[in-house]
Amino acid sequence: MSKSLYNIAAEYQHLSDQLIESEGELTPELQELLSINKDELEYKGQSYAMVIKGYESDITVIDSEIQRLKGLADKRNKAIERLKNNLKAAMLLYGYDKIETPLVKLSFRKSESVEIINEAQLDQKYMVEKITVTPNKVAIKNDIKAGIEVEGAVLSVNQNLQIK
Repeated sequence: MSKSLYNIAAEYQHLSDQLIESEGELTPELQELLSINKDELEYKGQSYAMVIKGYESDITVIDSEIQRLKGLADKRNKAIERLKNNLKAAMLLYGYDKIETPLVKLSFRKSESVEIINEAQLDQKYMVEKITVTPNKVAIKNDIKAGIEVEGAVLSVNQNLQIK
């Protein structure tokens, strides 16, 4: 049973065409070919489903590992921030602007940033309006189902394969 799903479907279409040509008369030969074809499809379907289930299981493990690695990265980022703050505080305490060694060079670089202390006190000219507009798909679906024509949208019925 090494036929692909494509070949099984093509054979089924051919058998279906033969059935139509024979004006719906199901000969014993056609009946046998149809049942073999169905068995092959069930076997292939089962094989595909097992591969899909295996991949889904792999994805669960991968997602879990991603979360574990993100946790490790977060811990290291926090450690880096603590170390930098300790180093900065010590350099400032002892009046060092720069430390140079054969392996590394440490120095301060000035930068500017604006801190908003009380947003309500700011003049309106400093305020920026951000608007995000997206379609309300639930409302569109409800209107289409109620018989209202919604220009620019259609209700699609999908066949989602479910594997249990």
